Amino acid sequence: YMIKKSNSKYIIVGHSDNRREGDDDLILKNKVTHALNNNLKVIFCVGENKKQKLNKQTLLVLKKQINNVLTKKFNRNNIIVAYEPIWSIGTGKIPQALDLLKTTKYIKKILQNIYKSKKSIPVLYGGSVDSSNVHQFKNIKEIDGFLIGGASKSSKNFIDIIKNYYR
Repeated sequence: YMIKKSNSKYIIVGHSDNRREGDDDLILKNKVTHALNNNLKVIFCVGENKKQKLNKQTLLVLKKQINNVLTKKFNRNNIIVAYEPIWSIGTGKIPQALDLLKTTKYIKKILQNIYKSKKSIPVLYGGSVDSSNVHQFKNIKEIDGFLIGGASKSSKNFIDIIKNYYR
């Protein structure tokens, strides 16, 4: 309610920082519910840690994170999903293009199953996106945009990301 009163339009829910501080699926579901009830658009973050990636559990982790929080009763028009592999955030490491393509398609498939719709909820990618690597994402049409973290702290870096994407 307070966030809406501050004229915000969007809220990030499920970021790895908050999960690490104790936000479990029930808390996240309640946050999404309250945000939507207050007419906020929700950017729901999902992602696997390094151990889960190495154990080839990425898809299983993402499916659980999405299915345990998002339900068909939520207005799909007010939800955006951001795939942020925890192992990538702030490390400068990014997924291989083919892995990112497969993962994004998988997330969209889960969302289509929940909402029984051919039209997918937008899926963003976040995790060490910067001006030097953003061009690598350009050919992955399944990515609907980016959730820029640290690089957004500098207007020059942020503008460089945009410029380099469109080159």
